[in-house]
Amino acid sequence: MSPLPTGAAQVVVPVLVRDLAPADLPACAWSGSPTHLAHVAQELERAAAGEVDYLAVCTPAGLPVAIGGVDYQAKAGAGTLWQLGVLPALQSCGLGTLLIHAAEDRIRSRGLRRAELAVEENNPRARTLYERLGYVAYGSRPDAWDVETPDGSTRRYETMCTLMRKDLP
Repeated sequence: MSPLPTGAAQVVVPVLVRDLAPADLPACAWSGSPTHLAHVAQELERAAAGEVDYLAVCTPAGLPVAIGGVDYQAKAGAGTLWQLGVLPALQSCGLGTLLIHAAEDRIRSRGLRRAELAVEENNPRARTLYERLGYVAYGSRPDAWDVETPDGSTRRYETMCTLMRKDLP
């Protein structure tokens, strides 16, 4: 580990991984627009039905600093990770790795032995993380979703994603 710059201090804060709750959503504004958070709220309804897990990495004060879901209905025999995000100021601190490991544990707890995800081709930083964690690319597909623009209107965002998977021991 390289030395800290002059005047800098290292602070270690314990975190906890737990299920994301509807009451957490106002503290997750960093993860996306109000439209995105409304979609997350819908996914929490699916979590209550057991169709997905939606996890949060939280500070001791209970504030989510990383969130993401596992969908058990998207692909037979696998848990599909999606909507993974880390508070931008805390990226590259290991929170994404912790979130993914917790998601993989949830997948295993359901008796499944494969995790899958799709990563945008214009997001090499995320792809590097997934590869470091053992995910292997096996294809690509176009994807699209609605995004909220700064003026509050909605537009369709289109992208190409690399499909990745990992066999879980």
